[in-house]
Amino acid sequence: MTSPGPSAEGDTSATRQAAGPAIELRGVTKRFPTRDGRDYTAARDMTLTVRSGEFVSVVGPTGCGKSTSLSMISGLASASGGDVLVQGRPVTGIPDGLGYMFQQDAVLPWRSVLDNVATGPRYRGVGKKEAREQAREWVHKVGLGGFERYYPHQLSGGMRKRVALAQTLINEPSILLMDEPFSALDVQTREHMQDLLLDLWSGTGAAVVFVTHDLTEAIALADTVVVMTAAPATTKNVIPVNLERPRRVEEIRLEESFLAVYREVWNSLRQEVEITRARGAGNVA
Repeated sequence: MTSPGPSAEGDTSATRQAAGPAIELRGVTKRFPTRDGRDYTAARDMTLTVRSGEFVSVVGPTGCGKSTSLSMISGLASASGGDVLVQGRPVTGIPDGLGYMFQQDAVLPWRSVLDNVATGPRYRGVGKKEAREQAREWVHKVGLGGFERYYPHQLSGGMRKRVALAQTLINEPSILLMDEPFSALDVQTREHMQDLLLDLWSGTGAAVVFVTHDLTEAIALADTVVVMTAAPATTKNVIPVNLERPRRVEEIRLEESFLAVYREVWNSLRQEVEITRARGAGNVA
């Protein structure tokens, strides 16, 4: 699916270490101007390292700046301080080989499933016939064979997410950023999408940063869970997920080894959630 790289599902930490960082945030700070002329600090001294073939989940309390980290990695927002690097190079625009899947899908309502998926190759200059052939292959990979001529309004929410996933992965990204892409789905559909993501990511060598509020999702998918503090976000804890791959989300979440990691992540996150709740209560008061 991508150029040769370390196998994601059968990968070892030693292999990823040798591959070098795909993404680095070094002491990154991000400030936004406010209406009253002051600056709001969304992130302060944030650090993050993601290696090729590594799947990293990022969790933190609501509004702490998790999505801001993705914006800086993608080049959609610039850091106010510190260094953001992708493949060892400073980010000054949208890096080559980057795929971004947002919470709201980017499916175009006036295009069929097939033509939505073919959009990326067409923008890259691939001819219409070849782009549609590639798209047809990816439509089948995400389990939508037979729906090529359907339009988004004819699809369920889960089917639209499958289209969005195919739209992203057809471009064979080496860096995959995902901002709560499955949060709007019901539990059963979400688990199917999580398993599908793991299947399609396996062996690609792509580095993944996956932002989520769902600790079960974070742990079931990832090699590493990064816990962020209450705003302004900084890295509080980096927790390895030493669970065997390949994984099936509905099965692994019942294992005692999974529950042990869950407790560790929640114990790190709980205080930050309480801080955020207390701030919210104070603002209401």
